[in-house]
Amino acid sequence: MPARSGLGKGLDALIPGGSGAVSGAGAAQVPIDAISHNPRQPRQSFKENELQELAASIREHGIIQPLIVAPAMGGTYTLIAGERRLQAARRAGLSRVPVVIRSASDQQLIELALIENVQRADLNPIEEAQAFQHLVKEFNLSHDAIAARVSKSRVAVTNTLRLLDASAAVKQALVDGKISEGHARALLTLSSAKAQEIVLQRVINLDLSVRQTELLARKLSGKKPAPKKRPRRSADAADIEKRLRASLGTKVTLKHGKKGGTLTLYYYSNEELDALLERLL
Repeated sequence: MPARSGLGKGLDALIPGGSGAVSGAGAAQVPIDAISHNPRQPRQSFKENELQELAASIREHGIIQPLIVAPAMGGTYTLIAGERRLQAARRAGLSRVPVVIRSASDQQLIELALIENVQRADLNPIEEAQAFQHLVKEFNLSHDAIAARVSKSRVAVTNTLRLLDASAAVKQALVDGKISEGHARALLTLSSAKAQEIVLQRVINLDLSVRQTELLARKLSGKKPAPKKRPRRSADAADIEKRLRASLGTKVTLKHGKKGGTLTLYYYSNEELDALLERLL
């Protein structure tokens, strides 16, 4: 998976005048009660103990990184980025919080909230998939376009979206952390929700690895296992090649089978060929 780029880069790419979006410079202090939640916020679950820990830090140090908000009706604001900080600030008892005010469309509200959560690894896989799905269905973004916005590969975005096709039980197990995305993708090879749920219970009860889950799902779906990789060449063959290269001064390839094999000598000019023939003949 590609390294996550900084949050500021993603925000600056989508919010006009972005440099102030991630620093304290130019931040305004607004009443916390004047800020409403982002209706496009993809993250639905927050761990209370983590919010309390952040609240304790805010009480001691304040909010280091301003929230980002968009102006709304009647002097109020809609949160763009900083949902976790906003909730923790409420628990910390703050009456005012630092914000950077930016204009944002409905599409930007979900894109920016998604970027913040993805880059902070705050979303569970299903929340992330649902956010991607909103961008596809509501704003007609391609998988490539989404990938560019969240610094992921197109394949990663496609694979994440596929998780929404899993049975309800598989998705819940993924949200609860009982299985990984790899397990869920393996279970997706089973055609029915019932089959997925049966195998899911075996995966959890037996603590199966992703590879074991893939083999079990393939067996139950009637698919033949993938062919085994050919064994690596023996150390003897590699040693012979090394000795021949040193003796002949050129690249040598040895392919040894049960009934003989081939020995290939390489040359890259007529002069090298003449020198090689002199040594051999």
